[in-house]
Amino acid sequence: MTPATTRQVVLVARPEDVPRPEHFEIRQARVPDLAEGQLLVRNDYLSVDPAMRGWVSPVANYAEPVAIGQVMRSFAVGEVLASRHPDHQPGDVVMGLFGWTEHAVVDATTVWRTVTETDLPRSLSLGVLGLNGLTGWAGVHRVLRPRPGSTVVVSTAAGAVGSVVGQLAADLGARTVGIAGGPTKAARCVQEFGYDVGLDYRAPDFPDQLVEATPEGVDHYFDNTSGPVTDAVMARLAPHSSVLVCGTAAITSWDPWPTGPRTERIILTRRARVEGFLAFDHLDALQDAVTDLADKIRTGRLTYREHVLRGLDQAPGAIAMLYDGANDGKLVIQLR
Repeated sequence: MTPATTRQVVLVARPEDVPRPEHFEIRQARVPDLAEGQLLVRNDYLSVDPAMRGWVSPVANYAEPVAIGQVMRSFAVGEVLASRHPDHQPGDVVMGLFGWTEHAVVDATTVWRTVTETDLPRSLSLGVLGLNGLTGWAGVHRVLRPRPGSTVVVSTAAGAVGSVVGQLAADLGARTVGIAGGPTKAARCVQEFGYDVGLDYRAPDFPDQLVEATPEGVDHYFDNTSGPVTDAVMARLAPHSSVLVCGTAAITSWDPWPTGPRTERIILTRRARVEGFLAFDHLDALQDAVTDLADKIRTGRLTYREHVLRGLDQAPGAIAMLYDGANDGKLVIQLR
């Protein structure tokens, strides 16, 4: 049955830094009639991702900013209630950019994929079997391509992306060093996600620990943070190493532009390769990534962790949780 109205989270103020509850408002809205090529989706889970900070920023980004008064952009997974598109039928479970809303009328082009892993939780399509998994899978297999015995270092290594990167790199025979915030998450890197070493970047002697953990240097660095952690890792790069820049979570503001060590000499003398990475450039690998990652989950070769918030009312403060380090796994919002 098609609902007449739905609740949704809209952006009401432009944050200068991390978006917080006061930047959003929950509103009741009419569910519009379907046009040709559209679907009505009842969302089960909403995703919370670090990229959402950039999506509401006034500073130029790789995606158009969410407009004031617009539903907050996000990935979601849910069931098709009605369809005017031949590729999607009522009852299908789909994942895509549906927004922070209980019900979404969307163009079929916003659907990333139909979820067919009925033996696994639907929420995984927003994490290890979604954008996060694709990011880790393509980053490892298409960009870094670690060799057996090489040293791979990952920042935010206990997070939704970093935990996938570490496990995939180890599966290829690499030696893995995970960097996380706090002793609990550093220990989790080793105990849950199979890293050879877990380092706490908040430890006073972190630079010394990094040197000890990488005696022959760093062959591959998956960078989710930028900032002081990356400064320390760049100084450890081995000859012909590679750096994948996936995120800059440690930088609170790019206005004014922050300053730091110049790395050009390191890149030159180590003949290192540095590449910016967006998962949106690798959508053609999504199905291959999902198939591989789902198989690894089923066979116990891939571990994941989720942090579930319950109810749409939790959404306005969820992005801040990520940047405050308050989440304990891939952050999702369960609606039903």
